[in-house]
Amino acid sequence: MTGIVVQDVSRAFGTVQAVRAASLRADPGRVTGLVGPNGAGKTTLLLMLASLLAPDTGTISIGGVDPAIDPLAARRMLGWMPDALGAWPSLTARETLVTTARLYGIEKADAQARAEHLLTLVGLAPLADSPAKVLSRGQKQKLGLARALVHDPQVLLLDEPASGLDPEARVQLRGLLRRFAAEGRTVLISSHILSELEEVVDDAVFLVAGSVVDAAPSQSTVRPWRVRLAGATPERMNADTWQVASNLGLAPESLANDRGAVLVGFAGEDAAAQSLRRLVDAGLPVSEFAPAQSDLEHTFLNLPQAPTPQAAPRPPAPPAPPAPTGTEAGA
Repeated sequence: MTGIVVQDVSRAFGTVQAVRAASLRADPGRVTGLVGPNGAGKTTLLLMLASLLAPDTGTISIGGVDPAIDPLAARRMLGWMPDALGAWPSLTARETLVTTARLYGIEKADAQARAEHLLTLVGLAPLADSPAKVLSRGQKQKLGLARALVHDPQVLLLDEPASGLDPEARVQLRGLLRRFAAEGRTVLISSHILSELEEVVDDAVFLVAGSVVDAAPSQSTVRPWRVRLAGATPERMNADTWQVASNLGLAPESLANDRGAVLVGFAGEDAAAQSLRRLVDAGLPVSEFAPAQSDLEHTFLNLPQAPTPQAAPRPPAPPAPPAPTGTEAGA
């Protein structure tokens, strides 16, 4: 089976350490999300996996192949979708896919058939003869995904694939990603749209300042929950907040409101369940009781900070040149 294993990989650009001793794995048949703030090193890590950058230290395995040692063998197994298409602007969507397939050594007739199949798969069939330069951002993303799939890879590296997609296209993308995983492929996806990742990923890897951090949830971390009473209106919010707070033994001013619901923080699901029972037993008509953040969002917002390595000591200044002698000075 073709999976991804990264062990202690680092990469610097001059004095900027983009990735620091990162270790992770992505398994076949699963969708793994790569999550982190801007500048965390996600794209740099993906570029190393795609054999487009070599790590300074550490090892990478794509199905047992190190892309830094044998990039061609690695590229046969993986499909790479960058954040920006980078296609030939004058070629049509169909020509882009046929040309890419031919570069992978696929015969012309098979390349044409593959292009037609992929255009339909990603919803670009009506735009097959449109040049790439006239496509919208979302349409270019679809073409980028189709191009990554041209040679039927077993490993997919997708950098922000949902960027620019409309809501319907995002739903279709989620279905495709789950389908790829069901087919036994390894899917590693980087995205800032955590709500999209939440619905598609099986595993998540969190990067902070170039380092993989332990994102195990803390039992003491307070998580906001939405509590809505039946018939809630803006005019009733103060009364609803008072009822929720008084029955939970909280100060009303400590609670916030969000779109007709009262936000209450609970340290874990057990505390939330006990509080719900208290509200129901008190006769409050609870119509909504749910986390205000998804699991992925909650984990992301509570990521521990990666330790900042101490700066390397500066080398000693070179010795000053000797002062000229009297003879040299007069020369």
